[in-house]
Amino acid sequence: MWLDAGTHRIPVRVYRPGAEASGWLVWAHGGSWQAGSLEHWHEPVMDLARVSGCTVVSTGYRLAPRYRHPAQLDDLLTALAWAEEQADGKPLAVGGDSAGGTLAACAALARRDRNEPLAAQVLAYPPLDPGCTAPAYTRDPGAFPAADDLRRAWRMYRGGAGTAVGGGVPLYSTPLEADRLTGLAPAVLAVGALDPVRDDVTEYARRLREAGASVRLRVFPRTPHAAFLAGDGPGQGNPRLRRWLGTTLRRHLTSPKETT
Repeated sequence: MWLDAGTHRIPVRVYRPGAEASGWLVWAHGGSWQAGSLEHWHEPVMDLARVSGCTVVSTGYRLAPRYRHPAQLDDLLTALAWAEEQADGKPLAVGGDSAGGTLAACAALARRDRNEPLAAQVLAYPPLDPGCTAPAYTRDPGAFPAADDLRRAWRMYRGGAGTAVGGGVPLYSTPLEADRLTGLAPAVLAVGALDPVRDDVTEYARRLREAGASVRLRVFPRTPHAAFLAGDGPGQGNPRLRRWLGTTLRRHLTSPKETT
């Protein structure tokens, strides 16, 4: 289906769990802000709905370089507003993998500033440092994604657009550049130990905790980037990262005190 955003339409797919949903989760796909589709993410998002017990809204968004920040974030916020109307008072969370995780974290910031709270932010290995300066980026030169490729993706995504804060930083383009992290939704973060963005994720978890947020972080051993897309078949990786995200979100929505 499509959501009307005025000047354009946003593609979404709605996945419902077998039983009554414990909440709604709007999920943004990865792809370096330049690629990715609802079809490519169909199987893992369907699995996430089953494991989490949530109605999951898989949302597309306008892609770079044709569209730059904040177009992607605006589309995700539109999908969140639509899902909130459909949720009928049930908890609403935002999430995403890789570049979609970056967008989800930024959506949590924007919703906080609009006094539109979320029940959780579910972030699978989001790149958070446009300079790719952390040690994990150089630990394995052959690891995916390469630092040079990610820096290029950041430039294509941000491109100097958006409302700027100090230093010309585009507002809501990465949470590591936010002026404050207080008052944010509880965070569930997952990243692989072999992922070049690992240090970004652990640093964000540290800052969130310092700001008083509830944080669940898991670093999966021997796991590379893009593990959310892993399947059950031979050579398809291991879906344990995705399923940990789902079960952790389910516990948070049904028994919040257990996951703080």
